[in-house]
Amino acid sequence: MKTAVAYYRVSTSGQGKSGLGLDAQREAVERFAQAEGITLIATFQEVESGKGADALDRRPVLAAALAAAKKEGCAIVVAKLDRLSRDVHFISGLMGQRIPFMVAELGANADSFMLHLYAALAEKERNLISERTKAALAAAKAKGVKLGNPNIAEATEAAKAATQANAETFAKQIAPHIEAARSNGCKTYREVAAALNARGIPTARGGSWQAATVRNIELRLAA
Repeated sequence: MKTAVAYYRVSTSGQGKSGLGLDAQREAVERFAQAEGITLIATFQEVESGKGADALDRRPVLAAALAAAKKEGCAIVVAKLDRLSRDVHFISGLMGQRIPFMVAELGANADSFMLHLYAALAEKERNLISERTKAALAAAKAKGVKLGNPNIAEATEAAKAATQANAETFAKQIAPHIEAARSNGCKTYREVAAALNARGIPTARGGSWQAATVRNIELRLAA
């Protein structure tokens, strides 16, 4: 049977404390490993940003995962490519160490060329978003909009937009846990809530799940 080392990463301490980002990655990797007949012989998880040319120096857990994979002569499995990095140069450096990487999201047949390609596309998308944001800010400034000093109405709208975005992000993070509960026979909102509470998964506000909370999440996901 094939073996591999699993690596999970979140980029903020908040995500690390909640465990939601890590749990979602862990479930994705474990499903992938089971489907591909891979035994995970070790797991490494890290809370650290993936940015910067010295990213590996600031990510000792990734360095340890690389060492373990090299010692065992096996691959490293991650849930998504951006859990390694969104920087194509950094990804290339990792590939240069001749340790195979497998990305659950991309499937077992994604070779190093495909991984480089996906990394390049992700980096290009990130740069385009940054450029569009800068251009929008410059255009707004040229029209006389006072950047960084919004009035009360603008601040309220911004707060609403941020709350909406956070709610949508949380719903997507919790979706795999709800799907798992449904797959295990939970049919009602109350049963799903009980399953989430049994696993120690907090709500967005850190509380316990209720039937209405589950219903709201599923309605948001279906919208």
